[in-house]
Amino acid sequence: MSTVESTDNADIVAAVDNRSWFRKNRLAIAPWLFLAPAIIFFLIYVILPIFQSIWISFYEWDGLGEATWLGLGNYIELLDDDRFYTSLWNNLLWLFLFLLAVPAGLFIALFLNQTVFGMRLYKSLFFFPFVISQVVVGLIFTWFYNPNFGIVAEIWGWFDASPPSILGDERYVTYGIIFAGLWPQIAYCMILYLTGLNNVSPDQVEAGRLDGAKGWKMLWYVILPQLWPATFLAIVVTVIGALRSFDMIAIMTQGGPYGSSNVLSYFMYEQALSEYGFRMGYGSAIAVVLFLIMLVFISYFLWSMYQEEKGGH
Repeated sequence: MSTVESTDNADIVAAVDNRSWFRKNRLAIAPWLFLAPAIIFFLIYVILPIFQSIWISFYEWDGLGEATWLGLGNYIELLDDDRFYTSLWNNLLWLFLFLLAVPAGLFIALFLNQTVFGMRLYKSLFFFPFVISQVVVGLIFTWFYNPNFGIVAEIWGWFDASPPSILGDERYVTYGIIFAGLWPQIAYCMILYLTGLNNVSPDQVEAGRLDGAKGWKMLWYVILPQLWPATFLAIVVTVIGALRSFDMIAIMTQGGPYGSSNVLSYFMYEQALSEYGFRMGYGSAIAVVLFLIMLVFISYFLWSMYQEEKGGH
């Protein structure tokens, strides 16, 4: 074989090797090609704004003019702002009371997970709040709470009592809004548990019955362990919904009366974007605090799930 032929063969082999790398790895590369647009959008519209908010929180800026470096000035001001503590306390109330949606959704799902006549109609009725916009839910409950013509006024009228102004009373307003928010959230948790109940192993249920488990014991030792993925997702989504509760506040009270129903997300909007002022730096500082609180809770749940999965294996 001549030297020229050997060189040509070597070039062909090299070309084949170069092409074969893509052929060998095309199955690994293909998913990333499909994910690339979503990853790019996520980086641009989620991750980048987070770091921008953190950076802006160190400035005094109205969104248009020159930004002035303050360092930790916005955070120090937050510590002396009573409105911040009111909003933080309301967020904690939202967080703990909103978690009632998880057990309520579970028990409704257990009730609906039966084969009786008309159950599809019942499921549709319970599912209905989930498909309603939060804005519509807020308007509906605003009418319910109206002390002149709402359902609350009618009920109090049966007892010849003066109806309370739930959305106008600092003592009740936050609880009234949380109750309104629970309606669609319970429906969402119910859907998650109905999906989880479809995946419950009938063999484990039958084995539990043979061992004498029934009622609460069956639920606690057999059903609930298999529903842990649905429970985890329900808790995470509910916590996130409680911490970013903005739309219900905006529709029902706009933070009133006198800021008593404010939460951190609406307080942030009020300071940064509303007619009360364009304090982008101060609003960003509030957003960073809310983000850190949310990050702590979600990290804890993820870590707990990881440890459980690790222990299970």
